[in-house]
Amino acid sequence: MATMIPDEKKEEVRGAADIVEVVEDYVKLKRSGRSWKGLCPFHDEKTPSFHVTPDLGIYKCFGCGESGDVFNFVMEMEGVGFVEAMRSLADRYGVSLPEEDAEEFDEEHNLREGIYHALKYAGVFFYRHLMETKEAQKARDYLQERGYDRKIIQKYGLGYAPSDGEKLYKTALDSGLNEEYLLEAGLIKPSNRGDGYYDAFRGRLMFPIFNPSGKVIAYAGRVLGKEKTAKYINSPQTKVYNKSKVLYGINFAKNDIRKTDEVILVEGYTDVISLQQYGINNVAASSGTSLTPDQMKLLHRYGDTITMIYDSDSAGQRAMKRGINIALREGMDVKLLDLPEAEDPDSFVRQFGKDSFLELKREESEDFLSYQIHKAKDEGRWEAPAEKKKVISEILESIAHMPDQVSRETYVQHLNSKAKIGDRALFDELGKIRKQLKDERKKARQREKRRKEREVRRQQEEQQDAGDQRPQAPVPHSVGFNDQPATEPQKKNQPEPPKKRPNYEKELIRLMLMYDRDMIGYIGSQCNEQQFEDKQLREFYRDIIERYKDEKEVSVEAYAEREHPYPELVGEIVLEEHSVSERHHEKIGVQYKKDKNQYRTAKGALKALKIHYLDRLQVDLYERYNSSEEEDERKKVMKAMKEAGRQRTLLQESPIDELFPDPDSDAAKKVSEKVFEYKMKHEREE
Repeated sequence: MATMIPDEKKEEVRGAADIVEVVEDYVKLKRSGRSWKGLCPFHDEKTPSFHVTPDLGIYKCFGCGESGDVFNFVMEMEGVGFVEAMRSLADRYGVSLPEEDAEEFDEEHNLREGIYHALKYAGVFFYRHLMETKEAQKARDYLQERGYDRKIIQKYGLGYAPSDGEKLYKTALDSGLNEEYLLEAGLIKPSNRGDGYYDAFRGRLMFPIFNPSGKVIAYAGRVLGKEKTAKYINSPQTKVYNKSKVLYGINFAKNDIRKTDEVILVEGYTDVISLQQYGINNVAASSGTSLTPDQMKLLHRYGDTITMIYDSDSAGQRAMKRGINIALREGMDVKLLDLPEAEDPDSFVRQFGKDSFLELKREESEDFLSYQIHKAKDEGRWEAPAEKKKVISEILESIAHMPDQVSRETYVQHLNSKAKIGDRALFDELGKIRKQLKDERKKARQREKRRKEREVRRQQEEQQDAGDQRPQAPVPHSVGFNDQPATEPQKKNQPEPPKKRPNYEKELIRLMLMYDRDMIGYIGSQCNEQQFEDKQLREFYRDIIERYKDEKEVSVEAYAEREHPYPELVGEIVLEEHSVSERHHEKIGVQYKKDKNQYRTAKGALKALKIHYLDRLQVDLYERYNSSEEEDERKKVMKAMKEAGRQRTLLQESPIDELFPDPDSDAAKKVSEKVFEYKMKHEREE
């Protein structure tokens, strides 16, 4: 039997973890009343709808519906399981947990943990070789030239990979590391001779790459000397490392980016280390790769302004231009800075110091439009009519990426003041470019749609070729959440009787209409629209949440005056079938109240909502299981079916006060693990 972690230990970790602090590893938050608000990390949005409520220990996005506690957040952001997330938080907040039993974890978890362990082991190995071996003297000399002391080297985990092609591999095996973990971490490669493995990094200065929470997820190795080989090599993409979503130094910079609302983006690893060593901490690097939308989204979660400092060579300038459009499309304020010739951030700050760097940035940084005109003038392109037209088109293309109309119009007027062409001509050209960009995006979506359709047809043809005649299980048909169980064919042209709306769904809408914003926030943090079976009530719930986000009135009166079908729905939801109690209070002078405890009413409805949702989910999963041809997919679906059944049992057997604590109670600070496991497994599944 596997050793299980006691429930009291889980609660100890939950109580020790600061959910605001943990979420701020990934999201820039601002206080909003009793909660904190920011841009959702789970979907693209320009207006913050992601709320973290520390009193309840939960987060909720009113845009996409994602919700959970501190465990669930770590699981989603780092792609790990519940136990792994709990152990990570326990390490962070100093809570001791029982030693893990291998039987307690699945194969995927063990592989990820093994990769992390191999990467951490390699970090110690590289660091010791840097500090202790004669071969690494050239690496120590290189770091000394840059003014890096032992403290800085240790902080950033710098190291040296020995030139012996099997040193790390053999040492790790002798220490008991699994060969598979080293391979999956990208630390070793198979020999071309087919007789073993060799180290992926040899004779290089090593830079660990960290995720935002500070875990080593990859390495970059810099060549020393004048060897004719790539200056840097990086770890390959692994189960813990996706280079398009990572920025070097972000784990050290994130808090200072929040404080200044600005990130300084540079190209190289040493640029980051030198600037941070001199006290300029809000800096990260794209590490020589082209900026990606995912990287820009990560930066935008911490700050709204980006100052880009790239090399003046052609490659650096091309990368900067691509980065400008990505940043503008993300809605960031973009500034650019050129350093004096032959200088980079590393060399400049070491030579002139922090104050000179900040003064230069303050005085010489330009908005993207002024910068592009300034560069065109330096290159002699602004005076030649044909070239000037190209420059203006490039600037308009950048403006076209801006999502905000006011910003676009402001920059067009700014361009006109410098180009002296006229607003109308510029706006006409901008309109053409925006249409072209829109068409390109539409074509890209259509190509992706056709690709998916081809894949579906291919799978259908394979099923037909296989002549699959597997019998279907005797379970209700479920194409969508609002379909009726089909017991017998409907007669032609005979209308189906109207389906009765679930009472528990109507109850939740009624409570949100009749009570204050606290009730809307409470229900909204405990469920999402996908759990509603009735289509109109699902839309009603979504509309209430949108109005709640926009701080608009939510009441019976407000919806009674809305367009169809809201007035009819309000009447159906609020007016009781037996309304004698409404007249009775006039006779006796005491008004009857249905909700002696409105939160207890909400809890009962929430429990019913979730149980019925799981019932429908199990049916859908069963149909997916029967229709799947791939064995791996069938195993995955079977696992989900078992988990859905387990979660339904937990919900059915658990008291509602344990599942849904009162918002103002001490228990609310520790939201039930059962609820989180449910959200983790099933809201994400949807």
